[in-house]
Amino acid sequence: MADSPYIIEVTESNFEQVVIAGSMQRPVLVDFWADWCAPCRALMPILAKLADELAGAFVLAKVDTEAQQGLAAAFGIRSLPTVQLFKGGRAVDQFMGALPEAQIRDFLARHVESETDKRLADAAQRMLAGDLDGAAALLAEVSARDPDNAKLFIAELKLALARGDAAAAAERLERTPIELAADPEVARLRGQVAFAQAAASTPPRADCEARLAADPADSEARYGLAAHQVIAGEYQDALDNLLTLMQKDRGYGEDAARKGMVMIFDLLGDDPLVASYRARLSRLLY
Repeated sequence: MADSPYIIEVTESNFEQVVIAGSMQRPVLVDFWADWCAPCRALMPILAKLADELAGAFVLAKVDTEAQQGLAAAFGIRSLPTVQLFKGGRAVDQFMGALPEAQIRDFLARHVESETDKRLADAAQRMLAGDLDGAAALLAEVSARDPDNAKLFIAELKLALARGDAAAAAERLERTPIELAADPEVARLRGQVAFAQAAASTPPRADCEARLAADPADSEARYGLAAHQVIAGEYQDALDNLLTLMQKDRGYGEDAARKGMVMIFDLLGDDPLVASYRARLSRLLY
């Protein structure tokens, strides 16, 4: 433990540098302990393991309260072990007692960005920049290290959509983990996949527009145009077309217009368009 670069013995003389200044750069977990405290000794190897495993995502600062009574008093430590997490120069969270490893991991997850999180964030930025190969390489690294990560599942689904591979995205959705079945982001992605499949199976956008101009009652062209508009992010235009399709041909595609509007609502979340068009849909239905 003494050889770990991520674990530091803290005293009154270096507390300011290690904990206060250090937490401006990355989280610092301060373990207030004492040699006579059996729960402290049980907790120590767990904290050390996590510090080394996360490889610098946080620093573990150890305070021997018997030797550093001034620090213990300054932070109001009355029960051992007490573990405080510092960010931005101040304590933002704490726990007391020798918690199980799983609970400590949950505690850290609220504050500490893991290497997996960093790679997923980098992959998301690369997707936005159009570097899909770079994003794929990062996701492959995450998959090798943490294949069951729920965030990885969502990122891979987004990558398939970014590549325009609606079939691969749909196939992946069929294997949605149970814990993500009701996840709002997965619901939004499910809608994107459905519209991407619809757009892929309809004529090009220009053809849909030309057909509608020639025949406003062309339900297939109207639905196809709405699908293309969703892919382009033109949600209000798509909702208008689907609402019109409901008015003119409610039975088209086994209620495809209503189902499409609901999927767009999932896509938009709290967007003001949702309340407006949900009310219009409700009036049309009832």
